[in-house]
Amino acid sequence: MTWKRVDDNQALIVKALRKEGMTVQHLHAVGKGCPDLLVGFNGKNALLEVKDGNKPPSARELTPDQKIWHHNWHGHKSIVTDADSAIKEVKDACK
Repeated sequence: MTWKRVDDNQALIVKALRKEGMTVQHLHAVGKGCPDLLVGFNGKNALLEVKDGNKPPSARELTPDQKIWHHNWHGHKSIVTDADSAIKEVKDACK
């Protein structure tokens, strides 16, 4: 099985989400543009695409597959670059 590369900050983001009482399922291996994380909170779910905020903007762009997936997905999805933005996005999506 080929594994998709994980952004350097993903482990820190997952740790912060779990500290907030959120459940996290890694999806990065699914491929085909699927976001990196499925997060559960307050009985609801949020999908997060993790990008490394320490990289230049050009390195944080969605891949072609990710752009297609995001365009076609009618549910909640967010792009996050750090733990604070991830926590905020999940709390906003799972009110």
